Amino acid sequence: MNAATKRFYKTVETKEDDGAYVVLLDGRALKTPGKTLLQAGSHRLAQAIADEWLAQDVKIVPDTMPITKALNTAIDRVGPNRAAVVNEIAKYAETDLLCYRAESPAELVRRQAKAWDPCLEWAAKRYGARLLVTSGVVHAEQPVEALERLCGAIGSEDIYRLVPLHTATTVTGSVVLGLAMMTGALDAEGAFKASCIDADFQAERWGRDAEAEAVRARRLADLEAAGRFLALLPT
Repeated sequence: MNAATKRFYKTVETKEDDGAYVVLLDGRALKTPGKTLLQAGSHRLAQAIADEWLAQDVKIVPDTMPITKALNTAIDRVGPNRAAVVNEIAKYAETDLLCYRAESPAELVRRQAKAWDPCLEWAAKRYGARLLVTSGVVHAEQPVEALERLCGAIGSEDIYRLVPLHTATTVTGSVVLGLAMMTGALDAEGAFKASCIDADFQAERWGRDAEAEAVRARRLADLEAAGRFLALLPT
């Protein structure tokens, strides 16, 4: 689909199709960009996609259709490349944001510990994956067993949940925050807030930059869309 394609349909509806749900545009089943039938695993998900198509005006603007995009991504990109996506997400555990702490000032050190220590402890208890913490720019070589356990947890997810997990991990820079959001231990706002400890601290000291704020808003919107998509998936 181009950046902005003229709306070519009048009616939008959903229909059950062999245990799944499809979205019909003028009676024709919606397909992915890869020409595969766009099947949703729940009526709520199909309806959310239908609502995005209904909301389009004269032109179709893909950026306003994050749920449709997420399901397209799961089917066209994650499905055929599942192992590569799992490994890409798992790679973040080697340099997880939560493991790299400031040496100073003391207030930043305190904020990081308060926000991040409970998340690392949660990962240790839930997955048996205890990651090591370091200060400054020194690289922390993470225990092989911890990395393998996190990779196993990621690999156990289906292609649909891998999409919001990938988004959450890349947006926050932390596979721990990504998994916490995916399992409901954190919501999108909580995961994003935890990932912005450093940036928020610097902004308090030096002020906020308009360009940086625009980037921040886009990152939060992506994370919130991932959270909405995740909530629509069947349990």
